[in-house]
Order: sequence, then C-alpha cells, then structure tokens
Amino acid sequence: MNNNIFFIYLLILAGSTYLIRVIPFVAIKEKINNRFIRSFLYYIPYAVLTTMTIPAVFYATNWWVGAVTGLIVAIIFALKGKGLTTVAVAACTAVFIAELFH
Repeated sequence: MNNNIFFIYLLILAGSTYLIRVIPFVAIKEKINNRFIRSFLYYIPYAVLTTMTIPAVFYATNWWVGAVTGLIVAIIFALKGKGLTTVAVAACTAVFIAELFH
C-alpha cells in the first residue's frame, strides 16, 4: 500500500472517531433527565460488548459443543457473582475438558 493512501485513510479514521466522541458533548449541554434515554445509554456498552463477544466464542473452538459448554459455564459463574478472572478460568477449563472428548 502506498504511504500517502495509508495516511489519508488514517486521517479519515482518526477524524471520524474523534467526531463520534465529540459531537455528543457539543450537542447535549444539559443533563439528560429522560429515564428511557438514560437507561438506553446505560446499557449500550453491555449490548455492544455482548454482540462482539458472543460470535467470537463460537469461532474460537474446533467444536461447537465446547463453545456452548464454555459459554454456559461462564454464564453460571457470572450469575453467581464470581470475578472476571474466575469466570474466564472456569470457562476455559470447561472448553478444554469438552474438547478432550472431540
């Protein structure tokens, strides 16, 4: 790739990322009082993270049963209030054990 084209792409990417983060600060001056909008904005990061993580779970293993096993174990540990490291280790262990049977 030509360096000039790369830097043009880089500037466009940096500009669009910057605008996405700055426009809400410029457009919204006062505190948001609407309960629906506040609730919507509160859950956006969780929804985005989930939509990015769940498909990756199913493509990270060789066997879909191992992926489902790890996902179920992770959900159970998370619902029991375990920490992130404990959930990750338990899910990885469950996937490893499930993949042994494949």
